[in-house]
Amino acid sequence: MFAVLHVSDFSLQAVLRLERELAGRAVALLDDRLRPPVVVACTREAAQAGVEPGQTAPQAMARCATIQLRTPQPAAEEEAKAGLWAAAFSVSPQVEATAPGVCTLQVGGLAGDRREPALAEALGQLERLGLCATAGLAATPLLALYAARAAERCRCIVPGAEAEFLRDLPLATAEPSAPVAAILAGWGVQTLGDLTALAKADVVQRLGPEGMALWERAAGETTRPLKLIAPPDTFAAELELEHEVETLEPLLFVLRRFIDRLALELRNAGQAAGALTLGLMLSDETCYAREFRLPEPTTKEDVLFRVLHTHLETLHTAATICGVRLECRPARPLERQQGLFESELRDPHGFAETLARVSAVVGPQRVGTPVAEDSHRPDAISLAEPPAVVPAGRSGTGAGWRGPPLRRYRPPRPATVELEGAAPVYVWTPAVAGSVNTRRGPWRGSGEWWDAGRRWQRVEWDVELEGGGVYRLLRTTQGWFLEGEYD
Repeated sequence: MFAVLHVSDFSLQAVLRLERELAGRAVALLDDRLRPPVVVACTREAAQAGVEPGQTAPQAMARCATIQLRTPQPAAEEEAKAGLWAAAFSVSPQVEATAPGVCTLQVGGLAGDRREPALAEALGQLERLGLCATAGLAATPLLALYAARAAERCRCIVPGAEAEFLRDLPLATAEPSAPVAAILAGWGVQTLGDLTALAKADVVQRLGPEGMALWERAAGETTRPLKLIAPPDTFAAELELEHEVETLEPLLFVLRRFIDRLALELRNAGQAAGALTLGLMLSDETCYAREFRLPEPTTKEDVLFRVLHTHLETLHTAATICGVRLECRPARPLERQQGLFESELRDPHGFAETLARVSAVVGPQRVGTPVAEDSHRPDAISLAEPPAVVPAGRSGTGAGWRGPPLRRYRPPRPATVELEGAAPVYVWTPAVAGSVNTRRGPWRGSGEWWDAGRRWQRVEWDVELEGGGVYRLLRTTQGWFLEGEYD
């Protein structure tokens, strides 16, 4: 059994799927290789206004003043072709790229009750990719192609019903040459059934080998082996934009199309995206590139899209964008079962997105997990990347608190201190003031003397003031400070 996925007006749909503003509007595709260019395809809205293939651009505009004229875009067609192939490989590993917008599949290895549901799912995937397609299922590639072209969505020709199906199809379905079509029209032949009603030998005698091939195509007797293609081994999408982009919305629209197709290709290959590489080609001939490492491999389109969206919301380029490239680095999907007492993040992608949004506001150098540095200097910490697994809390009995806890002021409060010798006897700050009743100290600390930029030195006193309260008093090279208060 064979199946065919068919995208009608492929060149036009390839353009429409990448330009959101053309949805629901009258659009015509011009063949710019002809002089003058003529319409080769148009949307339903344009056809309802009287636009037809073969008309010139002025004729089309005379019938529809609001029509949008476009020319074929090879880059857009390549991207649409990749999407069609991805949907085809989701049904069967044996795929032939038959023609632009047509893929033929060998589905003999697929269970009979799974063939139509698999084709319906592939059509849904193409719809999400912005392509409207139909599918056909039959015993030969040619019959499957006829079925796909005649179907509203998916049509299956069961063995034994081929003649009934072919009988009423128009003669143009078998694609006769123009001279032969004119001869047959003179004979009154309008359908495939009219042609096969004639004796094959008589048709061959009158029309020769071309007539014999046409009669066999009309009878559905033609069969052939498939010329199979290989699935992609790299997962990348690239497009040179027809119009330069200055705002975020059209860029995100194109990137979403890329992600939907690449995620489907990764699933077909049993892989997931471990990292994303985004490249933006700018009109000043420069390129912006950024790599995004994912918390864990995934093929979820929404997750991948949010990674790009979060970054692009705060991106400002020096020039307009004229091209875009997106590459997914494949990785093995992560499969694990969560334990009852595990402390791993349940949604690492959501956590990473939250961190990205916070970084966009406060700066990436201010986001992370505090880690103590290898130093005796107080508050010597650095920010490290948050771990994917939260370490378990310490168990067992400890020594507990030794003395009252110190509530530190951040930043320390500048203080004016009177000394008797080297010992403080009076402390004044805007919030706290009084004579020193009791003091303990001094405790001296210093370090990193070998680094002029990080050298530090401090003297600490614990003092009890006359008005009540026990405080940590600090002296550095910048002066005296009230560092905190004991509970």
